[in-house]
Parts: sequence; C-alpha cells; structure tokens
Amino acid sequence: MANIMVQGTTSSAGKSLMCTGLCRLFKEEGYRVYPFKSQNMSTKFYLTAEGKKISSAQALQAIAAGVKPHPSMNPILLIPKSDMGSMVYIMGEEMEHMEAVEYFKFKVDLKPMIEKIYKEVESENDIVVIEGAGSPAEINLRENDLVNMGMAEMANAPVLLIADIDRGGVFASLYGTVMLLEKEERSRIKGLIINKFRGDKSLLDSGIRMIEDLLKIPVIGTIPFVQLELEDEDSLVDKDRRYKAPKQSQADINKEIDKLVRVLRDNLDLEYLYRIIGLKEIDG
Repeated sequence: MANIMVQGTTSSAGKSLMCTGLCRLFKEEGYRVYPFKSQNMSTKFYLTAEGKKISSAQALQAIAAGVKPHPSMNPILLIPKSDMGSMVYIMGEEMEHMEAVEYFKFKVDLKPMIEKIYKEVESENDIVVIEGAGSPAEINLRENDLVNMGMAEMANAPVLLIADIDRGGVFASLYGTVMLLEKEERSRIKGLIINKFRGDKSLLDSGIRMIEDLLKIPVIGTIPFVQLELEDEDSLVDKDRRYKAPKQSQADINKEIDKLVRVLRDNLDLEYLYRIIGLKEIDG
C-alpha cells in the first residue's frame, strides 16, 4: 500500500509528534494507518497488553491512529543503561545488554527481520507512517543503517525532512543534512518542513525561496510553535509538562492530538502530501 517517512535534521526536531499528527490526520480521512519505527533508543517505554516493551512514541502514534500498540510498531528498542551500552529488546522482549560497538555489528543481522515485519505491516494497512531516528546525515552511522535512509530504501518510502527553527540555523540545518546524503538518498526527500516557528511567517519567505532554489525540494509546511501536553521521549525536551502528573486520561491525550492535527491541517500542503504518497484525500 502507501507510506510516508519523517526524518529530522536533528534529534528533537519534531519527528515523533509529526508522525503522531499524520497518523490521526490520515485516520480522520478514513484510512487504515499504522505507525512504524524500526529502531528506537529511549529511556521511556510503553508496556503493551501482552507485556511487551515498545517506545512510548510509537504507543502514542498508535493511539492517534486508533489501533492497539503492538511490538511490530517498534521491532527494536534500545534502553540506555550507560553512556556506552543499552539493553536490547527485540519485538518487545528483553534480549541482552550490548555495548555500542557490539550492537553496531549485531544489527546487520536484524535487517531481514525488519524488512519482513515491515512488509507484513504494509500489506495490512492503507498508509504506514514511518519515523526515522536522530538525523540521516550522521554519516558515521550510514553503513548498515536500518532506521533512516536504509529504512526508506527498504520501504521505498518518500521522505519528509523536518527541522527545528526554534534553535536557530534552520536553513543551514536543512541544507547541510541534504547535501551530506548520497545522491540516491537526496532523491527520496520530497518535502521540507520548518517546525516550531514563532512570529510572522512572511519574514521566512525569502529564506524559503532560497532553500527551495538551492535544494530543488519544496518547503511544504511551516509549523508554528505549539505547547502540547504530550509525552516527548527525547532527552533534549525537559519542560515540566502536565503529562508528567499521574493519570493523564485518554480523553486528555486525544484532545492534545486533535489540537496537533488542527495545526497540521492549517499549515501543511496536504494536497502535495497526498500526491507524493500516491493517494488522495477521501473527502477531497
């Protein structure tokens, strides 16, 4: 069926919440949607009904898509235990603790599993929303990659590249990320998204024209900064949010997701998005 992948110029650029919003948006259009992230490293996890551990981000995306959280949404979970190593979970089950170098060698054997699980997921759904990790421009990790451009290749997925303007240097971040990629990888990026913008959008217009001219990739959305009470698994996000209080209700979570979707509907070129996915808006 169809798919779309969201990659970021950095950690905490907004990949997870963009995928969450897209899951709900596509669900509202009547599509069967499924979130997928082949490998996630996070100290925050969700325990499924079967007692399996997956990333909290994919569990949130499952809620947005209206489906039950399942290990196939996050086949590999790495829970850091030190600066050098993590506990490795495969399909939600604890495997063993591995140092970074050891895991880098081990993950080569995981690619067939990822590909098999992804194909099963894709065959059962209308749209798979795939999340990348960190940045695809981490060129030291390119070999045997299975979560960024390596995953995009496995899924033959169009990629949206999202960057956080709130930190500054957004155009350099977009340009540098794209230009560090191989030619075939660059060709997969079909749209750029500027995230967490504050102020008058017209002030960005000249920069947007220049980056589009330089990269020959359209900017398909400028997303305003919005405070959302949704759990963010990224360690770079340390705001004291209300979600940290006990018992955030399902209704409260859905209210925040709906708020996110309204922002995306108002600020994304949805017609273009559906075109690169190869589908159309059901109500359109």
